[in-house]
Amino acid sequence: MSWIYEPWPWYVSGPLIAATMAALLFAGKNFGMSSNLRTVCAALGAGKNCDFFCFDWRGQRWNLFVMAGAVIGSFIAMHFLSDNPVPDISPEVIAGLKQKGFESAGSSYLPTELFSNGAFTSVKTIALLLIGGFLVGFGARYAGGCTSGHAISGLSNLQLPSLIAVIGFFIGGLVMVHLLFPILF
Repeated sequence: MSWIYEPWPWYVSGPLIAATMAALLFAGKNFGMSSNLRTVCAALGAGKNCDFFCFDWRGQRWNLFVMAGAVIGSFIAMHFLSDNPVPDISPEVIAGLKQKGFESAGSSYLPTELFSNGAFTSVKTIALLLIGGFLVGFGARYAGGCTSGHAISGLSNLQLPSLIAVIGFFIGGLVMVHLLFPILF
């Protein structure tokens, strides 16, 4: 079992992703996580109030199983298949994060300053979570899919809009980390 505790190399995980995408392509399906929100809303009856949710969601049930598998699989991997859940990051990054007020850097998987219950006592943190969540949701809808849908499914289908979206995701990530993150924290 020791092999499962380590990250899998690209030459194992890459072909597994490619095989999954080939199977979906032959089945006429497209992979993506953000479409599950639409499917869940439609299943819960949102189509009565909004035409966007009025579609045959039963044809997308398979993708709900993918989403549930991602959540359950992540839980199992984190709690039962990880001997060190804290990622190894360089001492320079840890020192830089601690200077910015992230004292949990290097000792926890997620910064407790952002992801603990105490974070909800800060108006700034709540505002960042709400604005960030809205921007991610709006961006995924505006781009016609999320990062996983475009980067994995769209690029494997050689779709030009997905390439443009992925380039935009990378540019947005770089702007966030290098320009906005230092201002916010």
